[in-house]
Amino acid sequence: MSFKHTFKAEVNWQIGDNETTANPRGFSRNHEVTIANKNTPLEVSAAKPFRGDDTRYNPEDLLLSALASCHMMSYLYVCSQNNIEVVSYTDTAEAILDVEPSGSGHFSKVTLKPVVTINDASQLELAKVLHDKANSLCFIANSCNFPIEHYAEVLVTKE
Repeated sequence: MSFKHTFKAEVNWQIGDNETTANPRGFSRNHEVTIANKNTPLEVSAAKPFRGDDTRYNPEDLLLSALASCHMMSYLYVCSQNNIEVVSYTDTAEAILDVEPSGSGHFSKVTLKPVVTINDASQLELAKVLHDKANSLCFIANSCNFPIEHYAEVLVTKE
């Protein structure tokens, strides 16, 4: 049986004093995104190359972080199914955005580089292979139309 879950977000932007949308350079991209049932709105803008405020999150950052976060949670889930005790997980993810002369664009690739530490050396190979299973379960990855590569490293704690 499948389940459906609904997620809601509200985007709020206002034109600033002395700004105009009649000119692509004439207005701020800064806005807030409020996620249903969350306490703090996200301060969002365009990425700096697109006239945004580099101190705020941008949609490209949020997509990349959603992919990396979803992969991690899927990975921890499949490890728990296989009785692998993960003690730490870090990822230095990277996304490539191709922008066309028309202004349209798309992500052409995301690379995840998780470094996972487990306790049991006998589970090292299984822990490496489970990244493929995690990718197949990740809701965000399953919603993307570009390649998501994984270069995982699995370490074992020193006892």
